[in-house]
Amino acid sequence: MAALASGNGTIDAAATAEQRQTAEAAPIRSATNPMVTPLLTDLYQFTMAYAYWKAGKHLERAVFDLYFRKNPFGGEYTVFAGLEECIRLIANFHFKEEDISFMRSVMPTCEDGFFEYLREVDCSDVEVYAVPEGSVVFPKVPLIRVEGPVAVVQLLETPFVNLVNYASLVTTNAARHRFVAGNTKYLLEFGLRRAQSPDEIVDKSLHSHDGSSTCMDFLSLVQTWLSKLQLSESLHGVFGETNQSELAAFTSYALAFPNNFLALVDTYDVIRSGIPNFCAVALALNDLGYKASGIRLDSGDLAYLSIEARKFFQAIEKEFNVPGFGKMSITASNDLNEETLDALNKQGHEIDAFGIGTYLVTCYTQAALGCVFKLVEINKQPRIKLSEDVTKVSIPCKKRCFRLYGREGYALVDIMTGENETPPKVGERILCRHPFNESKRAYVVPQRVEELLKCYWPGSSNKPREDLPVLKIIRDRCMQQLEQMRSDHMRRLNPTPYKVSVSGKLYDFIHFLWLSEAPVGELQ
Repeated sequence: MAALASGNGTIDAAATAEQRQTAEAAPIRSATNPMVTPLLTDLYQFTMAYAYWKAGKHLERAVFDLYFRKNPFGGEYTVFAGLEECIRLIANFHFKEEDISFMRSVMPTCEDGFFEYLREVDCSDVEVYAVPEGSVVFPKVPLIRVEGPVAVVQLLETPFVNLVNYASLVTTNAARHRFVAGNTKYLLEFGLRRAQSPDEIVDKSLHSHDGSSTCMDFLSLVQTWLSKLQLSESLHGVFGETNQSELAAFTSYALAFPNNFLALVDTYDVIRSGIPNFCAVALALNDLGYKASGIRLDSGDLAYLSIEARKFFQAIEKEFNVPGFGKMSITASNDLNEETLDALNKQGHEIDAFGIGTYLVTCYTQAALGCVFKLVEINKQPRIKLSEDVTKVSIPCKKRCFRLYGREGYALVDIMTGENETPPKVGERILCRHPFNESKRAYVVPQRVEELLKCYWPGSSNKPREDLPVLKIIRDRCMQQLEQMRSDHMRRLNPTPYKVSVSGKLYDFIHFLWLSEAPVGELQ
């Protein structure tokens, strides 16, 4: 989410190439969270692995797809995140002796040979293909494809789903808030809260910004400015006596952080106390060569208060000739979400930055993304999951995935093909079919074709390994991809669904396999 804090950017191709060259030799660190180990899983996964081992099938080559079925938050796009943590897990995947001892205690009826097998397990024969982290993704299209011995890959299901689910959900949530706020506003992550409440001003002295002089009684300078503001003609006697404990707190904080003085101004009364007290301290700092950071509003009518505060700042700049004071930063918080940001934009406001906490980090309106991890092939034999709910029917076999772009540069459709099919080509017409609805189909002539799945863990295949980019590159990719989406896919209300399709050959195969696997009823 920090990757979406502000502005736009482009991917540094040179930096990416340089990282890829060093990726082969560079060791991959362990997971950021020390709890992410091979034991971050369900007991079910170990019982499945034991069943494979007991039957002598644990080394059979399997292919699993990790994907989701529905975009979150009532929208039509998702941002993929969590890949790096998945790669860190498998790069350091092994069971310690204490792990083996623990598993013996919870699976006492299993044979000793199984635990000896677990001692030797790693991911050296596992291959991982994934969409680059920070990409905009859509339902049904694999985010990650995992190939390897079926017992090992089974043990990866729960941690992979866990690591991708929340990361993608909260990143999508951040992207949606950024979209509503616009690119010119700062977004601050307020998930963790801290407060500061100085009770007494001990040292009243403050050196000037350049160190050339010392103000021995900063509080008196603040009081002088407060008196000037009370007598100001342009402010028309907006306030009388302000709250002195608030003024003392502001002064104490400014003495401690003269370069970063940002005040919460709604403790008592925003217009009659908070803003005048802040301005008095800010003007005193200005006399000594410092520049206050701004104010924060955390309650009340945020649109109205921000407009009034801006008028106050502009009046002071004009009357007292303080350049830049009228552009003082105004930050707003107070349980902000997409709806309140949208409402503020419609009302009109003077807010420069938004602090978003509860609704961001808890993903308040969506409990989970709902990622699933489904077997699509074993021993080169395609597998399909059937369900009376067609949205839960899986798309079988090892696939290649492509994004097709139109003349205007926007993404038109994602298409999945069989592994050995001829890939889509620029300028050549291709039939794109809905996986399950025979009437939904369209020909597309792509102007650009992007293959989505890259190799991030080659296992024993000797394929080149993609780098794990730094956060800035991930963020830049995300912002770039969001810009390549049509506005009707991005809008908050009634967005147009993005098309996810399969090739004609894969469509025919899905339905052939479906009919082959589905039992035929008999009426008597």
